[in-house]
Amino acid sequence: MPVQNRTDGANGMPPRVVITGLGAVTPLGLDVAATWDALLAGRSGIDHISRFDTSELRVTIAGEVRGFDPADYMDRKEARRLDPYIQYGLVAAQEALSDSGLDLAGEEPEAVGVVVGSGIGGITSTLDNHHVLIERGARRVSPFMITNTLVDSAAGKIAIEFGLHGPNHAVVSACASGTAAVGEAFEMLRRGDAEVILAGGAESTLAPLVVAGFDVMGALSQSVDDPAGACRPFDNARDGFVMSEGAAIMVLETEAHALARGARIYGEVIGYGSSADAWNMAAPHEGGRGAINAMKMALRKAAAYGVQPQDIDYINAHGTGTRLNDATETLAIKQTLQEHAYKTRISSTKSMTGHMLGAAGAFEAVVCIKVIGEGVIPPTINLDDPDPDCDLNYTPLTAQKAQVRVALSNSFGFGGHNACIMLREYSPAGA
Repeated sequence: MPVQNRTDGANGMPPRVVITGLGAVTPLGLDVAATWDALLAGRSGIDHISRFDTSELRVTIAGEVRGFDPADYMDRKEARRLDPYIQYGLVAAQEALSDSGLDLAGEEPEAVGVVVGSGIGGITSTLDNHHVLIERGARRVSPFMITNTLVDSAAGKIAIEFGLHGPNHAVVSACASGTAAVGEAFEMLRRGDAEVILAGGAESTLAPLVVAGFDVMGALSQSVDDPAGACRPFDNARDGFVMSEGAAIMVLETEAHALARGARIYGEVIGYGSSADAWNMAAPHEGGRGAINAMKMALRKAAAYGVQPQDIDYINAHGTGTRLNDATETLAIKQTLQEHAYKTRISSTKSMTGHMLGAAGAFEAVVCIKVIGEGVIPPTINLDDPDPDCDLNYTPLTAQKAQVRVALSNSFGFGGHNACIMLREYSPAGA
């Protein structure tokens, strides 16, 4: 039976959207539990690159997904046909679905959708096949190259794997892709396009060409002699971000659907904002204009659920460790929350994971839900000497216990893309 546009009933509000499943593959662990434990321990997943020869590169560090064998999760022949970013997305989706307890056999296939973002998609397959073309000729290029390269292939493969016929697409907005994917899924559920959506991001871009490209534009940390200390968000000594890879998927459902099947509910999505700086292809607007607009848009939607700016307890910052981003994000948070900015707990988990690009925001939304549920805020490691312009509470060095009911996650990307997602502790009464 097709999904119908509808509201929750008496109050005329759109359906509430809840989170029932979490999955992740990161440089800190191959699932949510291992990654979460590493975050709370303040452990870095950044090290010297082992996947390829870095002798010609200035930057030789990254957050690699280590110990991942796709044959542990899928047929070996199938694994050889899939780009790593698709593999990561598929494995994260498997975990999220298992965690949710959703019985797909009992669901209408057209009522379950997939929205998975990526910044670059299957660049590994593109580069590998270009090498084959040059070295062995055009006839030896893989027939799977095109489907591996496309940014929407992770979403497509997840739908094929699980027989999901509902809305399906990819969101591409650079480093804001994962957050935007979760946000767009939230909006699709609210307007009645589906009852369940698997939403998140996947990325695997660790290749010499991509590392070199980010390096020559001056974006990457040069602290190659100290990999664990290289990513230093909000610190005076910060000198750039650290590339990493991985995936994160969440199972989102309408509240009515989740309650009807007796699902365990982690929390709910209550706001989403998206904006453009319209300023510079690489640098954020100097006054934080786009970031402010995205946060305010998310807050306007959250107001319909009774949430005000002063209710925000925690922000997972974009916090890349670049000179411009950290100062601009700090300014934007102050402009948006005013005096409450100084009462809000903040941290950058990128200090430990590195920057998973299009997967980063989806993973950081998972972190926000874990913070709400566990009452512990992961730290910003390497914050030894705070920049005077970055004077908010960034949870330096060690995890801190805190009661968090409402969390905000920020993601900002090249091209001036901004996306923010707001999450809240779930209460059946909605208060």
